[in-house]
Amino acid sequence: MAFVLVVKMRALEGKDDEAAEVMRELAEATRREPGCIHYIPVRSIEEPRDFLFYEQYVDRAALDDHGASEHFQRLAAGRLFGLMESRERSFFETVE
Repeated sequence: MAFVLVVKMRALEGKDDEAAEVMRELAEATRREPGCIHYIPVRSIEEPRDFLFYEQYVDRAALDDHGASEHFQRLAAGRLFGLMESRERSFFETVE
């Protein structure tokens, strides 16, 4: 089974385009992590301030490694989270 994290975020008013740019850079770096299977940020068509991340890792340790990575600390914790009005995380395992 793989470990899955789904994150729903809402950008602050007027910060959605900046948030999307940071997400692109974060996704590019994260997809190179050895334990990452999928790292897919998406943006709502109906409400451009709403974003969702689908993240899939080989195990929980790979997610923990992601959270400790330089690019996560710099881009997500250092920039992206400050652009968000809200952020909800949900954890799952794949059904196999």
